[in-house]
Amino acid sequence: MNKLIYALRFEGTAEPRDDTEKVLAVSSLAPSSCVTSMVSDTGIDGSREPLEGGAAMFTSTVTATGEGTFEESGRVTFGREHGFTFETVGAGHLGEVPESDVKHGAVIWEITAGTGQFEGATGLITSNFTVGAQGKVVDEQTGVIFLP
Repeated sequence: MNKLIYALRFEGTAEPRDDTEKVLAVSSLAPSSCVTSMVSDTGIDGSREPLEGGAAMFTSTVTATGEGTFEESGRVTFGREHGFTFETVGAGHLGEVPESDVKHGAVIWEITAGTGQFEGATGLITSNFTVGAQGKVVDEQTGVIFLP
Protein backbone atom coordinates (compact mmCIF):
# COMPACT_ATOMS: atom_id res chain seq x y z
CA MET A 1 0.00 0.00 0.00
CA ASN A 2 1.01 3.59 -0.63
CA LYS A 3 0.76 6.19 2.13
CA LEU A 4 -0.81 9.57 1.30
CA ILE A 5 -0.63 12.49 3.74
CA TYR A 6 -2.64 15.68 3.41
CA ALA A 7 -3.05 18.87 5.47
CA LEU A 8 -5.82 21.24 4.43
CA ARG A 9 -7.70 24.19 5.98
CA PHE A 10 -11.42 23.95 5.29
CA GLU A 11 -13.57 27.04 5.80
CA GLY A 12 -17.35 27.09 5.71
CA THR A 13 -20.48 26.95 7.85
CA ALA A 14 -22.29 24.78 10.39
CA GLU A 15 -26.06 25.17 10.36
CA PRO A 16 -28.73 23.54 12.55
CA ARG A 17 -30.78 20.83 10.81
CA ASP A 18 -33.64 21.01 13.30
CA ASP A 19 -35.03 23.15 16.14
CA THR A 20 -33.08 21.29 18.84
CA GLU A 21 -29.73 22.42 17.35
CA LYS A 22 -28.33 19.01 18.34
CA VAL A 23 -27.79 18.09 14.68
CA LEU A 24 -25.69 20.34 12.43
CA ALA A 25 -24.99 20.28 8.70
CA VAL A 26 -21.42 21.33 7.91
CA SER A 27 -20.23 22.42 4.48
CA SER A 28 -16.78 23.81 3.66
CA LEU A 29 -14.06 24.17 1.03
CA ALA A 30 -10.25 23.95 1.19
CA PRO A 31 -8.08 25.42 -1.57
CA SER A 32 -4.80 23.79 -2.55
CA SER A 33 -2.02 24.94 -0.22
CA CYS A 34 1.47 24.24 1.11
CA VAL A 35 2.03 24.00 4.88
CA THR A 36 5.46 24.72 6.36
CA SER A 37 6.58 24.04 9.94
CA MET A 38 9.97 25.44 10.94
CA VAL A 39 11.61 24.39 14.20
CA SER A 40 14.48 26.53 15.52
CA ASP A 41 16.18 27.51 18.78
CA THR A 42 13.37 30.05 19.36
CA GLY A 43 10.60 27.44 19.07
CA ILE A 44 8.30 26.67 16.14
CA ASP A 45 6.79 28.81 13.42
CA GLY A 46 4.30 27.79 10.79
CA SER A 47 2.74 29.12 7.63
CA ARG A 48 0.29 28.15 4.91
CA GLU A 49 0.76 29.39 1.35
CA PRO A 50 -1.82 29.08 -1.43
CA LEU A 51 -1.02 26.89 -4.44
CA GLU A 52 -2.55 26.87 -7.88
CA GLY A 53 -5.01 24.04 -8.22
CA GLY A 54 -8.49 23.02 -7.22
CA ALA A 55 -10.32 22.88 -3.94
CA ALA A 56 -11.46 19.98 -1.78
CA MET A 57 -15.05 19.88 -0.55
CA PHE A 58 -16.20 18.72 2.88
CA THR A 59 -19.75 17.92 4.00
CA SER A 60 -20.86 16.28 7.21
CA THR A 61 -23.60 15.76 9.76
CA VAL A 62 -22.67 16.43 13.39
CA THR A 63 -24.86 15.00 16.16
CA ALA A 64 -24.42 16.10 19.79
CA THR A 65 -24.15 13.04 22.07
CA GLY A 66 -23.59 14.74 25.42
CA GLU A 67 -22.15 17.80 27.11
CA GLY A 68 -19.25 18.76 24.83
CA THR A 69 -19.25 15.48 22.83
CA PHE A 70 -20.46 14.59 19.36
CA GLU A 71 -20.38 12.06 16.53
CA GLU A 72 -19.87 12.96 12.89
CA SER A 73 -20.14 11.32 9.51
CA GLY A 74 -19.60 12.79 6.08
CA ARG A 75 -17.63 12.98 2.88
CA VAL A 76 -14.48 14.68 1.59
CA THR A 77 -14.11 15.04 -2.19
CA PHE A 78 -11.07 15.99 -4.24
CA GLY A 79 -12.15 16.87 -7.77
CA ARG A 80 -15.16 15.19 -9.35
CA GLU A 81 -14.29 11.51 -9.01
CA HIS A 82 -12.11 11.14 -5.92
CA GLY A 83 -13.27 11.08 -2.33
CA PHE A 84 -14.06 9.13 0.79
CA THR A 85 -16.72 8.83 3.45
CA PHE A 86 -15.89 8.78 7.15
CA GLU A 87 -17.26 8.23 10.64
CA THR A 88 -16.09 9.33 14.08
CA VAL A 89 -13.72 7.07 16.03
CA GLY A 90 -14.94 7.29 19.64
CA ALA A 91 -16.33 10.77 20.28
CA GLY A 92 -15.44 14.26 19.16
CA HIS A 93 -14.94 16.98 21.78
CA LEU A 94 -16.10 20.62 21.74
CA GLY A 95 -15.38 23.25 24.39
CA GLU A 96 -15.41 26.94 25.12
CA VAL A 97 -12.52 29.29 24.37
CA PRO A 98 -12.03 31.68 27.33
CA GLU A 99 -13.17 35.27 26.73
CA SER A 100 -14.45 34.42 23.25
CA ASP A 101 -17.65 33.51 21.40
CA VAL A 102 -15.67 30.82 19.55
CA LYS A 103 -15.79 27.12 20.41
CA HIS A 104 -12.80 24.84 19.82
CA GLY A 105 -12.97 21.13 19.13
CA ALA A 106 -11.21 18.05 17.83
CA VAL A 107 -12.24 14.69 16.40
CA ILE A 108 -10.73 11.63 14.71
CA TRP A 109 -12.45 10.03 11.72
CA GLU A 110 -11.98 6.65 10.06
CA ILE A 111 -12.44 6.18 6.33
CA THR A 112 -15.45 3.91 5.64
CA ALA A 113 -15.46 3.84 1.80
CA GLY A 114 -13.77 5.54 -1.13
CA THR A 115 -14.16 6.36 -4.81
CA GLY A 116 -11.62 7.05 -7.55
CA GLN A 117 -8.14 7.40 -6.05
CA PHE A 118 -9.57 6.39 -2.65
CA GLU A 119 -11.27 3.12 -3.66
CA GLY A 120 -10.11 0.52 -1.15
CA ALA A 121 -8.39 3.17 1.00
CA THR A 122 -8.06 2.97 4.76
CA GLY A 123 -6.87 5.58 7.18
CA LEU A 124 -7.53 8.18 9.83
CA ILE A 125 -8.12 11.91 9.61
CA THR A 126 -7.78 14.36 12.49
CA SER A 127 -9.83 17.55 12.61
CA ASN A 128 -8.91 20.44 14.90
CA PHE A 129 -11.51 23.17 14.40
CA THR A 130 -13.22 26.31 15.63
CA VAL A 131 -16.87 27.30 15.31
CA GLY A 132 -17.89 30.96 15.63
CA ALA A 133 -21.15 32.32 17.03
CA GLN A 134 -22.56 32.77 13.52
CA GLY A 135 -21.67 29.19 12.51
CA LYS A 136 -18.39 29.99 10.74
CA VAL A 137 -16.18 26.89 10.74
CA VAL A 138 -12.38 26.79 10.29
CA ASP A 139 -11.19 23.18 10.21
CA GLU A 140 -7.53 22.13 10.10
CA GLN A 141 -7.52 18.55 8.79
CA THR A 142 -4.61 16.15 8.60
CA GLY A 143 -5.07 12.79 6.95
CA VAL A 144 -2.86 9.71 6.81
CA ILE A 145 -4.38 7.46 4.19
CA PHE A 146 -3.25 4.10 2.87
CA LEU A 147 -4.07 3.51 -0.80
CA PRO A 148 -4.08 0.05 -2.40
